[in-house]
Amino acid sequence: MHPLAPRLGYHFKTWAFCMHRLENSANRLRPSPLRLLCAVSLQSLSMTTDVSRPSNPRGRVPVPRIHSDTKVAIALADESDRPELYGLRHQVYALELGQHPPNSAQRLTDPLDAYNLYFKAVVAGRIAGFVSVTPPGHSYSVDKYFAREDFPFRFDDGLYEVRLLTVLPSHRRLALASLLMYAALRWVESQGGTRIVAIGRVEVLSLYRKAGLQPLNRKVTSGAVTFELLTATLPELVRSVDRHKRELFWLERRVDWQLNIPFHASRTCSHGGAFFEAIGEDFHHLERRDEVISADVLDAWFPPSPRVISAIGENLPWLLRTSPPTNAGGMVRAIALARNIPTECIVAAAGSSELIFLALRDWLDGKSRVLRFDPSYGEYTHVAERVVGCRVDKLALRRDDDYALPLAKLELELASAFYDLVVIVNPNSPTGGHVPRKQLEEVIARIPSRTRVWIDETYVEYAGPGESLEGFAASSENVVVCKSMSKVYALSGVRAAYLCAPAPIAHALRQITPPWAVSLPAQVAAVNALEDSEYYAARYAENHHLREQLASSLRGIGLTVCPGSANFLLCHLPSGSPNAALVSQRSRMRGLYLRTGEEISPVLGVHALRIAVKDLQTNRRIVAILQSAIQVERRLQQSARPLFPVVS
Repeated sequence: MHPLAPRLGYHFKTWAFCMHRLENSANRLRPSPLRLLCAVSLQSLSMTTDVSRPSNPRGRVPVPRIHSDTKVAIALADESDRPELYGLRHQVYALELGQHPPNSAQRLTDPLDAYNLYFKAVVAGRIAGFVSVTPPGHSYSVDKYFAREDFPFRFDDGLYEVRLLTVLPSHRRLALASLLMYAALRWVESQGGTRIVAIGRVEVLSLYRKAGLQPLNRKVTSGAVTFELLTATLPELVRSVDRHKRELFWLERRVDWQLNIPFHASRTCSHGGAFFEAIGEDFHHLERRDEVISADVLDAWFPPSPRVISAIGENLPWLLRTSPPTNAGGMVRAIALARNIPTECIVAAAGSSELIFLALRDWLDGKSRVLRFDPSYGEYTHVAERVVGCRVDKLALRRDDDYALPLAKLELELASAFYDLVVIVNPNSPTGGHVPRKQLEEVIARIPSRTRVWIDETYVEYAGPGESLEGFAASSENVVVCKSMSKVYALSGVRAAYLCAPAPIAHALRQITPPWAVSLPAQVAAVNALEDSEYYAARYAENHHLREQLASSLRGIGLTVCPGSANFLLCHLPSGSPNAALVSQRSRMRGLYLRTGEEISPVLGVHALRIAVKDLQTNRRIVAILQSAIQVERRLQQSARPLFPVVS
């Protein structure tokens, strides 16, 4: 028995094991022109089978490994490698598997090799395995079997196909396939790729799904073998890799990485904003904004106050060329006046993310412990785990309870263990649930002062007047309230926020805040917004009605809608229906961008969607597009059968 076997439990829970299992499935394929397409994208983690290995009578497959005395080099193959690669393809796919008839040249190649890239694994100076990547701008293998209009995504310059994953028989007990597929993913990621497409056997579909690929309900049969078309975006695949960081670090220590890209990518937290793919991040076609519905981000659906627009519009050239007040003093005084809190308890910043990075990096270290709810805003986990490197514990929210924050469970956890920081997002994102101020104050008051409590109130104004804990925080010893001005004041584009805390905590943070942290347009916009509370109160009331109308319409097309109190709704597609990723991809074809629950937290499952509230007309468009996408995907799902036979 492999020494890791008891810990793994033989349930395919590790990334390396999934890779190995997929490898063991792929080379069992008998003659089929689709065999060359079976290698999956990087996280698809499909692998080739050692057909010469005797079957395991207990049905267990050893965990793939690299022996301590084995040195594996991963590199980009060059033209001088091509003859050997084509010969190995003939050896495996013609002689070993019989997929193609042997030929006198003893080489296998195809038209895609004119522009394909190959990544090779080298052991003892010889190629032991390889994988091929088809870049955009050319034909793909999938073009031979499916019409492009059948795909729920565009064939653009971000689409890559990963194929031909091959490991030679003598090396199939090594984790070469894992390394090759990871190399392909890192290369696609470094090239700015946004999506990977692949084909996988239906018998191992669950492993593809665990790796991050989503089936598209498009099947094709080759002889007795049925394949399903799969795809995933790069962020989805990256998240799959990140769930297995421990195994990845283990592999890194055993490889000679010769690619001109780092082994590890620089990771950021995943957010919405994919709609900019349609507009263009070069900003040369801003008129396209009217063609898309950016329901994947939670920006306000209404414009800023007329006072803000007037102040910015009338003074824009001067605002752009002039340095702002060094410490945003006028903005701080306007906040203090509007919120009735002392100026010494306020720290101004260019958005709440700046405050999160500023404070958590100062307060925490590798030995710290953080407690937060899940699902919730992901930036906190990103900074604590990836940037600081400390431990983050999560209290899972339950769908049966409408994802309500379990405050009693929070108190029990804090009574049993010490935490340096507790993070509470209220109203919570992405669920929209809100804990009334008085109830939350009672719980927080019982938390020991040695534990800091961070309350994110980005959406609290939508929950109603008098719900902020800013005054409570200012008079406490350990409570901090973070207030973004983006979502409730329609100022996302200028980046303005502030933090309210006990004076000593605020003073310490101001000492490490750089000068001119908030731009002049942002300071001017923030001051004028705070002085026009009447305008915003009317918008919050209107948002309440729009949210309820949208919720009713979504329920009318079969979605389950969680109760919310902000400018968005968390919904669930019916069980057995197409998953949220497919519906989201289909919706994008008509300009509607949504956020899937899987992107935010595994707790939400594969059928969750978060949808931003928009104006009445746009909300109607959202429902119509969403209903159409669900219907199309449901028809495809119900008719999931081989689209056409492929003759070997």
